[in-house]
Amino acid sequence: MTHTHLWLRAETKPQEQRTALTPENTKQLLDAGFKVTIESSSQSIFSINEYQNVGAEIAPEGSWVDAPEDAIILALKELPEADFPLRHQHIYFAHAYKEQQGWQALLSRFVNGKGELFDLEYLVDENNRRIAAFGYWAGYAGAALGVMAWLNQQQNATPPLKEVNSYVNQQALIADINELLNRCESKPRVLVIGAKGRSGSGAVALAKALSLETVEWDIAETQKGGPFAEILQMDILVNCVFINQDLPPFITKEMLDSKERTLSMIVDVSCDPYGSYNPLPIYSECTTFKSPCLSLIQGDSPLDMIAIDHLPSLLPKESSEDYGEQLVKHLLTLNDQSQGVWPKALSLFNDKTAAL
Repeated sequence: MTHTHLWLRAETKPQEQRTALTPENTKQLLDAGFKVTIESSSQSIFSINEYQNVGAEIAPEGSWVDAPEDAIILALKELPEADFPLRHQHIYFAHAYKEQQGWQALLSRFVNGKGELFDLEYLVDENNRRIAAFGYWAGYAGAALGVMAWLNQQQNATPPLKEVNSYVNQQALIADINELLNRCESKPRVLVIGAKGRSGSGAVALAKALSLETVEWDIAETQKGGPFAEILQMDILVNCVFINQDLPPFITKEMLDSKERTLSMIVDVSCDPYGSYNPLPIYSECTTFKSPCLSLIQGDSPLDMIAIDHLPSLLPKESSEDYGEQLVKHLLTLNDQSQGVWPKALSLFNDKTAAL
């Protein structure tokens, strides 16, 4: 029997420390008889020694282009810019199926090289639910940044959050926030909308880890339709609801001028200001780790907004471990690509390339 060969490509997106395969996942695959090659990486949260210690083969960064034809190339983020034909099977977030910029050129590279793509975004179970997602850590990180920014607001810091770097683990993040909490006389009330979902449960966990008063809303609380004046009575709003239908917004620009407003920090974990169903139509662009806060209202009663679209990068270790644990169960079935999540993903790839 031939052993499936998985090759972990080094991430090249700037500051991306996450990975699709942790050393622990690598050991699981090796124990199951897989061959695993790990590329050296200058930015991964895990050291190459950790992979070496579990028995993986090590290859130079970027050497996947010369990998044996039967190697399946795994990563999280997009390929480096190039135009040579792609001859391998690839597993990663390609962002090419919704006609995003450069999608035709990318898919043409697969066609020209007779390669294939299993897009991580479209690996779904029989109920069309994604088999692996970063949602929990997006909510956790978003709520953490919201609390930090609110605490800095109380000290009249502008902006309330300057450039943010990733944390080595969640304990270090919690320690930083607790230090700020100890300096502040008051604690914020946090409202999480979408509290029962993946992201929402992460946001709630962060707030409870800090012993903050947390109000949890889900479908029951929002089904009557917005806008919701009650939101203005909170200190921090963390929105974890991704809307794909036309519903009334949760809050409007006009409401923000209310003299009753205590709300001073909004975190939009779902972060879809460009979509037509944005439940927070009060901003029009995402923020970044370099510049996390968008000032909506200045003065005595400020209101700031955080809307970062790659929040799990704040905690690359935990988010990689969580994601890898979800994904590796399915990687272990790659010996038979006629089963599990693979046929549907390959069929989608074939449909998209046929449309070129």
